Amino acid sequence: MESREVARAAIEISMTPSREEESLLKRKFLEMGIRATAVDYGGEFLSSMQKVVERAVVAARREQVIDGSHHEEGAVAGAAREALSQVMPKALGLNVGGKVGIARGGEHVVVSVFFAIGLLHLNEVAIGLGHRAI
Repeated sequence: MESREVARAAIEISMTPSREEESLLKRKFLEMGIRATAVDYGGEFLSSMQKVVERAVVAARREQVIDGSHHEEGAVAGAAREALSQVMPKALGLNVGGKVGIARGGEHVVVSVFFAIGLLHLNEVAIGLGHRAI
């Protein structure tokens, strides 16, 4: 399995507009040998980075994307921090809202964050992506 396929899955699931579409994608990816899940998030960016990382790890473990070992949890946490660092220049001091997608295929773990960033309806959109090999 190539890392690009797993990255595409993480991005796609992070962009789903509903839980129904998310469930359909999970089944589609599972047929391809990729386990995937997503978790919604919203709040002030800087003070919530730790919560986003924690939610990614908990969701990956709960949905059996990873087995819960320290090195697999660390891979998800590292990939989530990398994804967040990519949106940080736009998000510092502002609110974010969107979805975190996590996918695993073989040795590849990818976390994607797809966020609207801003105040009220004056939003920027950003996506960040982190990859780790287990």
